[in-house]
Amino acid sequence: MTAASVRILVIDDEPPIRRLLRTGLGSQGFDVVEAADGLAAEAAIARNPDLVLLDLGLTEVSGHDLLHRWRAAGREMPVIILSSRTDEAGIVEALDLGADDYVTKPFGMKELVARIRTALRHRLQEHGEQPVFRSGDLTVDLVHRSVRLGETPVDLTPREFDVLRVLVQHAGKVLTHQFLIRQVWGGSVDVQNLRVLIRQLRRKLEPDPDGQGHIRTETGVGYRLQV
Repeated sequence: MTAASVRILVIDDEPPIRRLLRTGLGSQGFDVVEAADGLAAEAAIARNPDLVLLDLGLTEVSGHDLLHRWRAAGREMPVIILSSRTDEAGIVEALDLGADDYVTKPFGMKELVARIRTALRHRLQEHGEQPVFRSGDLTVDLVHRSVRLGETPVDLTPREFDVLRVLVQHAGKVLTHQFLIRQVWGGSVDVQNLRVLIRQLRRKLEPDPDGQGHIRTETGVGYRLQV
């Protein structure tokens, strides 16, 4: 899918933001459609965009309500949230409702375009799970449940591999704490259990377990596996 064939729906009630996105994304070859509020967004979504940039603080119909309706109706296009830096709770709620990623205002156009391309690539791969994942020196074989750093095997516990498997299956996408807990434990444990498992994984996978290597921390939200 080339940029020229990708239609992006921008839903934001701030004209300067829409103008910035129209100009910046248009210069990258994307086809940009705009909606200034929730009601206009409901009409624009009928044009079947390939991806949506959604502001949460809309009038008439909230961004969360729109997202809930779309996912309930089976609309699977990637949705990237546009949010303020202070709205961690709103971001987490949107991700749990089915958003794919988020950027906080003000954002850089290069970062946003990279997030758009990652979300589009992830959506294309989602229905055909890749049995072997590679990123830098990390290789994860989902079929044989094996992990390597370069040519060196990495020994993981079953639970550590389960956490890594979920991250791999959604590589590049932000996963909330609660999503990971539901996928790995069935939602029956405290978030501290997840933090412990992530620390253990980082000790085995990262040259600096306190840094941001393969597994990135999204502060107050969750984790993302770099691609």
